[in-house]
Amino acid sequence: MGSEEGSDFGEGRRGGVVPVRPGKTRITIRLDNEILDWFRSQVDARGDGSYQAMINDVLKDHVRRGGEALEPYLRRIIREELSSRDPRASLYSIPAGRL
Repeated sequence: MGSEEGSDFGEGRRGGVVPVRPGKTRITIRLDNEILDWFRSQVDARGDGSYQAMINDVLKDHVRRGGEALEPYLRRIIREELSSRDPRASLYSIPAGRL
């Protein structure tokens, strides 16, 4: 079965297996690198936490809101952020389809 090269696992190390807490399911998911980088940077900026837990929290919040359409949700969040930082924020408008 193929070459013997690279198949010596005698020196391999195995990390500790972390048991999955009740109510959680271990899955494999593919996300864009820039999404993972953003979540990791947020955790780094806070100095603690887990980027995976943060992703879970964001998804949970979205579901609790009834699965609100993403574009209106993002528009609302952006407007809230702009208005909290700049009194002229009401002058800003994000045209539909330009998010």
